[in-house]
Amino acid sequence: MAGDGLILVVDDEPRMTRFIRMNLELEGYRVIEAHDGIEALDRARRELPDLIILDVMMPELNGFETLRMLRDISNVPVIMLTVRADEEDKVRGLELGADDYVTKPFGARELASRIKAVLRRTQGPAGPEESILEIDDRLSIDFNKREVIVEGERLHLRPTEFRLLYHLVENSGWVVPHEALLSKVWGYEYGADEIQNLRLYISYLRKKIEPDPSNPQYIFTEIGTGYRFVDFRQQEPGSSGGT
Repeated sequence: MAGDGLILVVDDEPRMTRFIRMNLELEGYRVIEAHDGIEALDRARRELPDLIILDVMMPELNGFETLRMLRDISNVPVIMLTVRADEEDKVRGLELGADDYVTKPFGARELASRIKAVLRRTQGPAGPEESILEIDDRLSIDFNKREVIVEGERLHLRPTEFRLLYHLVENSGWVVPHEALLSKVWGYEYGADEIQNLRLYISYLRKKIEPDPSNPQYIFTEIGTGYRFVDFRQQEPGSSGGT
């Protein structure tokens, strides 16, 4: 299936950008390039790409620094490229707001598959024409009014509660790390020492949407890692429980 949308490829190796551009254009994407972090930030501001492919190892401003600055201005999906399969690198990128990681060398089909998966996950839980998302027979979310509908009763969400639920639902079925939720919901000045703040708002949400907040069926705790919203699209809830 042909792709769609504008993709910004950021890599200081011309051969790599040519390889990615050629293959993504064959998939139907429009592709623009940047060869360092500063140029990437400028093009992201001016041209508003649908997704960014960002190399980690670049001179002057590396991929992590570029991503940190990018997240101050945009929530555009980002796939990081790295020559290292280092778990710490992956965690660092995800904590800074990356959506996925691809390790060099990689195949064109792998990259195209990752792009499609990321775009599906990050396009939002409801389109403009469908403001109400039905999770199950009990729970729905009205994104226009920022309300949850629980057993037919509408409950208003405070702005922070709404942002938190939005990011959990947007990544349903996936574990969202504590630090990623803190940065996306509260801002990038919040770090690991603010996890208690996150726990507090998780408890607020559970009190509004869960039939039994002490035994959750929508928002699960992944101990020591983060939180996961039930994969309602697959209808296979699973359970990790916890608070």
